[in-house]
Amino acid sequence: MTSNPSPPDYELADTLMLTTPAQVKAISHELRTAILGLLHERAASVTELAVAVERPRSTVAYHVKLLADAALLQVVRTRRVRAVEERFYGRTARMFYVGVGQDARDEDLPLDFNDFEVAARESAKAFQDRTLWGFIRHARISEEEAGEFWQGMADLVRKFEGLPRKGDTVYGFAVGIYPTEQPTLPPEQE
Repeated sequence: MTSNPSPPDYELADTLMLTTPAQVKAISHELRTAILGLLHERAASVTELAVAVERPRSTVAYHVKLLADAALLQVVRTRRVRAVEERFYGRTARMFYVGVGQDARDEDLPLDFNDFEVAARESAKAFQDRTLWGFIRHARISEEEAGEFWQGMADLVRKFEGLPRKGDTVYGFAVGIYPTEQPTLPPEQE
């Protein structure tokens, strides 16, 4: 568990490595991603989530169940409303990342989930409206340095996610580091 006092309003792990195809598939759906995003603010019932995403309660309940079955959501509290017990769901971790578990092979993980495709789709309107800020840079570094740099980016993501929820606009924040086929200069001649 984390001692970070920032949102959401329930206890959860800092990170969770997704190691099964079911977990990766669960987060690769636009509506489920929206539900997970909303739960960064606070725990919510299926009814509240349905209102927020403007979808039928039954549709949202189906997707919440998939997320819970994949261990990405959990019931964090309940309350009695008339004769019915209402469940409030929360994330199991602040940040999810894809890894390979002991029972999964690389080829088992779906290839159709790519955060950058999601970011490109979400950012198209911002690009057209001239409200998109972004950089892309390349550097020839070692694999170890890339891993260290990734840890720094993960810290920045945690800082972004921990910002107080206010304002009327939800901003996206995409970061990544990946090997490319960019050319390199040959060793310098003496």
